[in-house]
Formats: sequence, C-alpha cells, structure tokens
Amino acid sequence: MSRIALVSTLAALLPITALAQVVDDTPRTALMSAFPPEWQALQVGLENAQSQTLKGITFVTGEMEGEPVVLFLSGVSMVNAAMSAQIALDRFTIERIVFSGIAGGVDPSLNIGDVVVPAQWGKYLEGVMGRETDGTFAMPPWMSSPFPNFGMIFTRDFGVSTDRSDEVEERFWFPVDPDLLAIAETVAGDVTLPDCSADGACLSQAPQIVTGGNGVSGAFFVDNAALREHAFSTFDAQVLDMESAAVAHVAYVNEVPFIAFRSLSDLAGGGEGANEMGTFMSIAASNSAQVMRAFVAALN
Repeated sequence: MSRIALVSTLAALLPITALAQVVDDTPRTALMSAFPPEWQALQVGLENAQSQTLKGITFVTGEMEGEPVVLFLSGVSMVNAAMSAQIALDRFTIERIVFSGIAGGVDPSLNIGDVVVPAQWGKYLEGVMGRETDGTFAMPPWMSSPFPNFGMIFTRDFGVSTDRSDEVEERFWFPVDPDLLAIAETVAGDVTLPDCSADGACLSQAPQIVTGGNGVSGAFFVDNAALREHAFSTFDAQVLDMESAAVAHVAYVNEVPFIAFRSLSDLAGGGEGANEMGTFMSIAASNSAQVMRAFVAALN
C-alpha cells in the first residue's frame, strides 16, 4: 500500500475510532426516560451530578442510593430510544439498563397511577400492512404471522442478529433480566405509592405495583379503544408505550441486563372521556421513578 493510500485509510478510520472511545470507565447503571416530565422525576435523589453531551444527548453521571449511575433522556420514539441506548453502551461502562416512564394502560384490571414491571417486551406494530380484497385483509402469500391481525396490520416476528449464534434469530419477545425482575418483585412489596400529585391531581384508587406479564411498544401514541383491546387480547399486554421494546432489543443484542418500570398515565383510549395523560402524567412519572429508585437502592 502506498503512503498516500495508507494515510487516506487511517483518516477514514479516525472518526470510527473516536466514536468507539469510552468516556467513562466506572461501571454504572443506566437510567433512561423518554421526555421531560419523566426526566425531572428521574433526577430526584441524584448526587455528585456531572453532565456531558454526546450526539446531542445529555448524559448525567453521579450516584443514586449509593449506586453509580448515568442518566439520560432518550427522546420519544422507538428509534430515539434504540439510538440513545446504543450510544450509552458504546461510550460508558454499563452494567444494566433501567427505563422509567409513563405508559398507556391495556389490561382492564389496571388503573391510572399503577406501576407495571413487565417480564418481556414486544414490538406489536412491526410487521405488514395487508392488502384489502372484498373487505378482508391479507398478507402476501409467502408471509405468515403467529398473531391475529388488527385490520390491515399483521404483526410478525423479525430477524435479530447477535453474537449468540451465526444464524439470524426470528424473535418477537425480548425478556427482561430475571435477576432484576426478582429484585423488582421484592421491592414492590416495600413501596407505598401516593394517590395524589403535588399539583393536586388525585387518583380514583390507590396505585399498585405489578411485576411480570407483557409490555408492547410501537411508533404510535395510542388513544384508541379497539387497538387497546387488540393489544390485550392478542399479546396479553398490561401496558403499551413507544420505547421499551426498542431498548429491550438493544440490551438483548448487547447481552446487557434490562428492566423497565412503567406507570399508567392514561388508558390508551379505554377511558370514558378524553385521554387522561395531560392530567395524570406527573403522578405517573413520579410513581414510576419512586419504584425505580427503590429498585436501585436494592442493587447494593
């Protein structure tokens, strides 16, 4: 290789090398949330905070309940969540990822303010938009789905590449870490959640903490009773959101333990009146963060 070619090759590799550099070698728990109300609740109790910005995302390192942590705001959406989680894994020394935030309630037995910690997450709006013929919808004949469709929407498994195998794995569900879920189950019995927020929004029932079951995520905010019912009957989902399954996917590929705490801010279109999120997102975000902090304390 000529000297000029060698210099050009090295120059091309420099940005990649810079991107891969770890900026903090302290083993930390990554604490994520999606948007500002969740972010404010997430930071309560953080000590020795130091901030730095990478790719436009502010990462705040410090200690919470004696545990070294790095906090960051993913932004709403599956792509934002996946991108920010991968940046954190590439640039920090992450032992586990914990997501805290609000969600839409799907399971009719749950109420606004409840905190749910699912055992697995799936991407329920990823698949095929089927063709309509004589009032019915169908996928192309060479495709299939293990789930019943919702109108034109056919949810499908999809290929996931990891270091676990040379083969691409077809997968829908991404499990949370069983050891982290066991800690969450223990913590659930010790935390009492408030039923009124600081701004005076009160719940109709005392909130509960539910561990296990299923959560689903998709690229749409849902305020539709029919889709809510479909998510419950098809996926046996307790909650739906716009980020958790994407982060679970990233954690699965990177073989890093993951868990998510989600508090119901609304009923995803299942309520009697207008969507409830504007009224209850503050107490929901606070409830989720409170359970998450108790979980972090239990890690020590």
